[in-house]
Amino acid sequence: LIRMNLLQQLSRKAERLEMLFQPRFCQKQFPYMCLATSARLCSKKKKVNSYEHVDQEKYKSLVCSVTSYKASAQTPETILEEDNLLHGQPHKHAPPVKVETKTPKNWVPLINPNKRIPLVSSGSNLPMKIALQKTKTPSVTRILQQTMPPQQAFYLERWKQKMIQELGQDGFAEYTKNLFLQGEQFHAALESLFLPEEMATKEQGEDTVVSGYLSSVQHVLKDISEVKALESAVQHETLQYLGLVDCVAKYRGQLCVIDWKTSEKPKPSLQNTFDNPLQVAAYIGAINHDPNYDFQVNCGLIVVAYKNGCPAHPHFMDPDLCSQYWNKWLLRLEEYTDKN
Repeated sequence: LIRMNLLQQLSRKAERLEMLFQPRFCQKQFPYMCLATSARLCSKKKKVNSYEHVDQEKYKSLVCSVTSYKASAQTPETILEEDNLLHGQPHKHAPPVKVETKTPKNWVPLINPNKRIPLVSSGSNLPMKIALQKTKTPSVTRILQQTMPPQQAFYLERWKQKMIQELGQDGFAEYTKNLFLQGEQFHAALESLFLPEEMATKEQGEDTVVSGYLSSVQHVLKDISEVKALESAVQHETLQYLGLVDCVAKYRGQLCVIDWKTSEKPKPSLQNTFDNPLQVAAYIGAINHDPNYDFQVNCGLIVVAYKNGCPAHPHFMDPDLCSQYWNKWLLRLEEYTDKN
């Protein structure tokens, strides 16, 4: 009954009913309609693409390079190259490594400025061969052995211990003896090739022992001419050291001190020969300051021959390279003098 009375009153006053509900209804609906409209407008707003202003042609090669690397296997080299393409060359803030600039205290030039070279040679076609005399003067080999760098001495000792472990003490002694003997026979065979037939002496067993070494150096022998010295002693009068030079001859037109080496392992670069370049430089300086020789040398050649007959590796030392190793030799000589 109460509900019916209430409905009758409301129906009689329709205008009030409209005023009662319409404002609230409008207040609830209008904000939602505004929010929906504003959200719809924002979603349709066009976004600005920052890449539209980039010069596409300028960076086309960069994009291709980077995408091509992603498709291939990554290596340290490709990663570094990709990084250079993306970011450019790195800035080197670290100070550069200082190259050793130590100079010998008692510096003597490699070329002897006081040596007089005769205009006409002695006329003899025979290579010089001066016997090595036993004196108290230290040899080049001895000086280099006693001033060997610690790292090089470490690797040499490690190789020695490994060989002793495999061959035993007596076996290693026999192994080194055979190596020394093969080297002597190889040098004797080369000497026979350079000397006239009437003076050459062929070693017995040459064909079986050193035939591989001789086959190895055949392509080098074709470039050698005008042999001036073979197995000849040299002495530096000023610095007081001596040595035995394997050969002095022209290699491709350049007069060189030639050092013949045998090796069981390939030595394709000059760095693989360790102290041999210093030995050659020491011999060059000794010849230039030895009055027994009426010529001077400013080039060197190290020939590494192989027993299996593989082509030997010739390492040519031009005048600049010889000068560098001459300075290193002088430092080693000073070190030896200080120790003794």
